[in-house]
Amino acid sequence: MPRDVDERKKRAALRKLRKAAALAEQGLGPELSDWERQFLEEVEARIETYGSAFADPEKGAEGDALSSLQRIKLKEIDKKARGKGGSSFKSKSRPAYTPRVRDIDAETDEPDAEEAPASTPPPVPSKPRLVSATPPAPSKEPIKTTPPAPPARPNFRVIEGGKANTSD
Repeated sequence: MPRDVDERKKRAALRKLRKAAALAEQGLGPELSDWERQFLEEVEARIETYGSAFADPEKGAEGDALSSLQRIKLKEIDKKARGKGGSSFKSKSRPAYTPRVRDIDAETDEPDAEEAPASTPPPVPSKPRLVSATPPAPSKEPIKTTPPAPPARPNFRVIEGGKANTSD
């Protein structure tokens, strides 16, 4: 069932698909995979037949010929065909994530004979210390509590020239 798609958007999508396929044929970049060639052919056939390459209205705008994910994939294929970049799944701005994982083999008391060289002695595990769970006993000396000295009394000064005495 054909959808109501703007003719300009339909022609623009077909032009982009055909241009990406033509650039891939020129061989400027790496060769397209079978999946990518099949993607271009099927999307082009759907646009010509139905006016749109997707049926679910939640996947893109109603008047568009390509869904948002199809548009992104077409952009990636176009970049690859031009030889300007590979997949966008790789992060270019920061290094790849490497999880911090414990090496269980390194933590064991007995290293494998195959992995550990004969010249290095096995690591010596540290012995745990015993710590008392009860608080220390109070000392027998009485605690001297002397109150702190009271602060000195403030000195008050009379400043001449203040409010005039108006008792008249």
